[in-house]
Amino acid sequence: MIEYDLDEARGILHVRPAEPLEQSDFWKLSGVVDPFLAREGDLTGLIVEARNFPGWASFGAMVAHVRFVRDHHRHIKKIAVVTDSALGDLAEHLISHFVSAEIRHFEPKDIGVARQWILT
Repeated sequence: MIEYDLDEARGILHVRPAEPLEQSDFWKLSGVVDPFLAREGDLTGLIVEARNFPGWASFGAMVAHVRFVRDHHRHIKKIAVVTDSALGDLAEHLISHFVSAEIRHFEPKDIGVARQWILT
């Protein structure tokens, strides 16, 4: 399950994966993000806030995640990975090879700094 909110005024999607990700999570995200992209063209940024990556509930969920990234990454300028997990540093360096967005890792106490970074 992914909790999310879209700050339409600033163009920031904030996602909080809380449980193993479901296929339907990405359908719901697309239902919110796609109309925004049709109107505005791009997201200013994406904040992924998670203590750790909860994994996927199924192979279909993993495929839906990959498709979501493939279909949307060119429309996101910055990605802030907010976690105290060591995976945050790995994500910053590894994922940057697969997406066009600028990626940066932030500690949970710095969520406000992450949001500010996206806006600059």
